[in-house]
Amino acid sequence: MKKLLSLVLTVAMLLSIGAFAVAEEVPTAEIVWWAFPTFGQKDANDPAGTYEQTLIDAFEAKYPTIKVKLETIDFTSGPEKLVAAIEGNKAPDVLFDAPGRIVEYGMNGVLVPLNDMFTDELKADINNEGLIAACGDGENYWMYPLSSSPFFMAINKEAFEEADALQYVNLEGDRTWTTENYVKALEALHAAGKLTSSVYCMNQGGDQGTRAFINNLYGGSMANADLTKYEVDSPENRKALELVKKLVDDQVLEFGPDINAGGEIELFVNKTLAMSICWGTSAAKNNTPNMDFTQIWLPFPSDDGTPVLEYLINGFGIFDNKDEARAKAAKLFVQFLCDSEEVGKANVLATGAFPVRTSFGNLYEGNADYELLSAFTKYYGPYYNTMKGFANMRLQWWTMLQAYLSGAVSLDDALNTFQTEANKDL
Repeated sequence: MKKLLSLVLTVAMLLSIGAFAVAEEVPTAEIVWWAFPTFGQKDANDPAGTYEQTLIDAFEAKYPTIKVKLETIDFTSGPEKLVAAIEGNKAPDVLFDAPGRIVEYGMNGVLVPLNDMFTDELKADINNEGLIAACGDGENYWMYPLSSSPFFMAINKEAFEEADALQYVNLEGDRTWTTENYVKALEALHAAGKLTSSVYCMNQGGDQGTRAFINNLYGGSMANADLTKYEVDSPENRKALELVKKLVDDQVLEFGPDINAGGEIELFVNKTLAMSICWGTSAAKNNTPNMDFTQIWLPFPSDDGTPVLEYLINGFGIFDNKDEARAKAAKLFVQFLCDSEEVGKANVLATGAFPVRTSFGNLYEGNADYELLSAFTKYYGPYYNTMKGFANMRLQWWTMLQAYLSGAVSLDDALNTFQTEANKDL
C-alpha cells in the first residue's frame, strides 16, 4: 500500500508538473516594442530607451527564447509613424501609450484582445471601475494598465514672485484657483515683461492640456453627458475661447501654432515661459533634473474654483500581427513589466505616476507633491478619450484653435466646422 501510494503521488506530481509546463510554455519569438518617452531615465544624461533596455535584458534573461527589439518614438512624429506602420503592415508587437490611441486601434481591429489578462483578481486589485472601463470599449479590453495620474499645470515660482503675481495663486489645500485670478496673474507677468504661457496647437501632441485649460475656464466640456457626441459649441466654451482670443490679441498669452506640448514644456523648463498647461508626472520626472527654479503644481483655473481634470493612464497594447507565438510572447512581456511587485513598482516609479494596482501601496509616502496629486483625483472628469472618433476629434481641435486664434475664421465658423467634422463618423 505504501509503494502504491508513493507511485500514485509520484504520478500525480509528474502530471501536475506537466500541466504547469504546458500552462507556462514559452514561445520562441522575436517581438518589437515601441515606446513613447514616458519612463524617466535613471540618469538625466542617459539617452531615451536606456531604462527600457534594462527591462528587456531582465525579461530575456528570464525568457531566453524570446527576443525583444526596442524602438523609442516621440510625441511629435510618433503618432504619424504608428499610422504609417499600421497601414504598411509593419506595426510593432507592443506599444506603450495611453487609452486614447490604443483603444481606437483596438476598435479598428488591429490589436489583440486582452480579455484573458483582465482576471477577476486584477480587477479587484485595481478597484476602480472607471479606470478599468477606460482600457476597453465595453466589449473587449485593449490596453493593459500600469499607472495613472492627473494632468495639471506648473508655474515658475520665482518668475511669479518677481512679477508680484504669486498673490493670485492659491497655495493652500488643493490649490484650486479662479479664472479671474488666473487672468490677473497673466496681466502681472505681462506687465513685468515676462512671457506667460502658450496656447500651442501645431498638432495633437499634448492637446489634452489646451482642452483642459479652455474647458475649465468657464465650466465647459468636450462631450455630452453620455459620451456619444462631441459638444464643444456651448456658451461656456464660447466664452472661454473669446477670452483666450482676447488675451492672445493683447499679447498677454502666447499663440503657439508652431509648437506642440513638447515645445511648450521645453520653453517652460528653460524659463522662457512662466508656466506650463501640459505638466504631469512624466514631464516632471523627465525634466526636473534640468530645471534651476522652483516649480509649483496647480490644477487648472475655473470660474467657480472647482476644476475638472483630465488624467493619464499608462499601459500597453498588443498589435495583431497574425502570429500566435509573437502575440503570446508579447503578453508575457507585458505581464512581466506590470504584474510583479519588484519590476512593476519600479516601472510605476519610472513613469512618476500612481500604480493602478492597489496592492502596490503608496509608493510616494511623505512626498507633499504626490499628496497634492492624490487630492486632485477627486476632480477627475469623464474619460472621453475612448469615445469613437477620438483621433479625428483631436485633429479638429487643434486645427480649430489655429484657425480661430490666428483670426482666419470667426468663432461661429470655427465651432461649426469642429462640430460637423468631429461628429461625422460617430
